Amino acid sequence: MTITPPALSVFETLESEVRSYCRSWPAVFDRAQGSYLFDEDGHRYLDFFAGAGALNYGHNNPVLKRALIDYLERDGITHGLDMGTTAKRAFLESFQDNVLRPRDLPYKVMFPGPTGTNAVEAALKLARKVKGREAIVSFTNAFHGMSLGSLAVTGNAFKRAGAGIPLVHGTPMPFDNYLDGQVPDFLWFERLLEDQGSGLNTPAAVIVETVQGEGGINVARPEWLRALADLCKRRDMLLIVDDIQMGCGRTGAFFSFEEAGITPDIVTLSKSIGGYGLPMSLTLFRPELDVWEPGEHNGTFRGNNPAFVTAAAALDTYWADGQLEKQTLVRGEQIEQALIAIRAEHPGLETTHRGRGLVWGLEFGDPQRASAVAARAFELGLLIETSGPRNEVVKLLPALTVSPDELDEGLRILARAVRETS
Repeated sequence: MTITPPALSVFETLESEVRSYCRSWPAVFDRAQGSYLFDEDGHRYLDFFAGAGALNYGHNNPVLKRALIDYLERDGITHGLDMGTTAKRAFLESFQDNVLRPRDLPYKVMFPGPTGTNAVEAALKLARKVKGREAIVSFTNAFHGMSLGSLAVTGNAFKRAGAGIPLVHGTPMPFDNYLDGQVPDFLWFERLLEDQGSGLNTPAAVIVETVQGEGGINVARPEWLRALADLCKRRDMLLIVDDIQMGCGRTGAFFSFEEAGITPDIVTLSKSIGGYGLPMSLTLFRPELDVWEPGEHNGTFRGNNPAFVTAAAALDTYWADGQLEKQTLVRGEQIEQALIAIRAEHPGLETTHRGRGLVWGLEFGDPQRASAVAARAFELGLLIETSGPRNEVVKLLPALTVSPDELDEGLRILARAVRETS
């Protein structure tokens, strides 16, 4: 299809230069349904971006939409701070019945604010309060948010530079396979903890993503995660798993750490926990860590009741049994086979692929090639973004509700985009 870039005058003249996604996808989108978006000229785009992971159940999911409309039409509470509401109660009961109890997870639930970085800030603050220490260990190529505390444990130099002040009390360690397997796991970390002259203050916590999405779809091995959990336990550090993008079923299981068989001390969720793309986040933690004083961590928009409604509907619809998890793993195999075929078609092209469930990356040795593939895919009607420290990875993040035919359509477009940018 041929797409004529729209006149974006009001966006260009009034909106800040900080805008980003609209530069890669120069269209004015008007409506969306399932795995498709439509611009104001009627062009259709297959969405392998899914709101950066906020739309695991697709656009305007009919079950969630019906629950939301019914709630709004009866004048249900919209803004509720942290007051008790029927919508919040229904969500908490659904979360307990569908997620926590089946996994024997004893977590307390905190509503820290509407966004993922709110959840991370609360997790870091709580860890420091519990342990009475300031230092937090994170990992190379991590991404945890754009507010100052979250940014201090984020690896990307470009994003860190935007802070404008020193980002302190965070220490990076090598993520799994960062050193290409040439150094035993956690050798450096253990050595720094043992050596009184290392300069590393005893950390309050370690924060980790099991799959680094923005960092380039870097997948941690289950045994690496288990070793990390053991290290934290031995060294009296809390383990925080940031499941903001990889949770809510993205890797198959509801939590991305389930495959490793670990139970983190603290977990952060956002993005698709609201189900419908409505802002909502959670910070989960073991009951003995609940040392907050009332109002000690506060915020005006913690109680997004419409998000509670769609979140509960999503849990009741998709997580009352194990069908979505099984389907996600099958769809992931479909993607992996397509990526293998793309790489086989271009043996002279320096590429690798990796992923879990329905998050995959195709890495190019030449970062400009990745950007060219993403741009050509958009021209062909597919939304994909790039990730990694040099934007060298084409990132596939379709909705978990994507059909096999839709997945096949998008993978064919991707293969064509790679072919036509050779």
